[in-house]
Amino acid sequence: MEWHGWAKGVALICLLGSVCQGRELTIKNDDDSQIYNHTIAMILVEYSSAVTETDLTALFTWTCSRCNDLTKGFEVIELIVDVQHCLQAVVGVDHNLDAIIVAFRGTQENSIQNWVEDLLWKQLDLNYPGMPDAMVHRGFYSAYHNTTIRPAVISAVEKIRRSYGHIKIMVTGHSMGGALASFCALDLIVNEGIRNVELMTFGQPRVGNAAFASFFSKNVKHAIRVTHEQDIVPHLPPYYSYFPKKTYHHFPREVWLHNIGVGTLVYMTEKICDGSGEDPSCSRSVKGNSIADHLEYFGIDMQADNWGSCRIIMDYSVLQYEMDLSGNIILSKDPLAPSIVQPTRQQDLFLAN
Repeated sequence: MEWHGWAKGVALICLLGSVCQGRELTIKNDDDSQIYNHTIAMILVEYSSAVTETDLTALFTWTCSRCNDLTKGFEVIELIVDVQHCLQAVVGVDHNLDAIIVAFRGTQENSIQNWVEDLLWKQLDLNYPGMPDAMVHRGFYSAYHNTTIRPAVISAVEKIRRSYGHIKIMVTGHSMGGALASFCALDLIVNEGIRNVELMTFGQPRVGNAAFASFFSKNVKHAIRVTHEQDIVPHLPPYYSYFPKKTYHHFPREVWLHNIGVGTLVYMTEKICDGSGEDPSCSRSVKGNSIADHLEYFGIDMQADNWGSCRIIMDYSVLQYEMDLSGNIILSKDPLAPSIVQPTRQQDLFLAN
């Protein structure tokens, strides 16, 4: 009995020591490594944060304040700014991952509270093309399909694939950027015939109903939605269990970041949820009423560097760019050519809205 008591004491000390040192606890699941990769998540969350930058010169040269750490060395091939709709995406090559990265900027609203309130009342209002019974959020669908974003992203991906071959594509985004990323991943697979596409989003809202979620999961085999504690946005638009076919429904698979422990021994863990898309033991087990939890993932700030407007800062004297009649901007470079753009000080300020 004394031996067992001593052994339990040692085990407890070891556990507490791990917690106190901030070591991560990984909750085991069947074949976890093929479902979710923590290192990839840490890289992609940095891309999702960096794409919110308003300084296009720093973003295009990948010298912005958030363009460091795990994404250092990323080569931007195309930076797309849809000024008219306040949308932004970056497409480039991560040579360490040997992958094309497509990252979409998240919510750019004067008030995120207004955006959240709008999602609370938003109903399914668009039939997804070619898929009976599948319905989606018109605003999210249109933001990807009916703006300058889609053609520019597809063109950039094709350009890179011609130069680098058929390397994998990793699509990411936070908040509304996650919704756009989801439609992009599905588009690349279904309409462009590209199979090696992976999706990981952060704090993403629901985008369609159960029929759409089923269609999505059958086509996008490698999809992860990371949610954080009581982040309010993954709970929107609302899911009504008593109208399972008519309500919004998440596609799988969710990974829920949440704290466990007692008192000062609290640390974050990652729970790999079931394949339903609406696992009641994951983020749906909490109220989901926190905007603060929406604005931080893995300790990374996900807020835009200028939250109040769709401001753009760019040095027009050194950047080669195209601009359409609506003022939308595309910064582009040859994937195999050395960059001729050098970091420079900010000179011009352009306000959209």
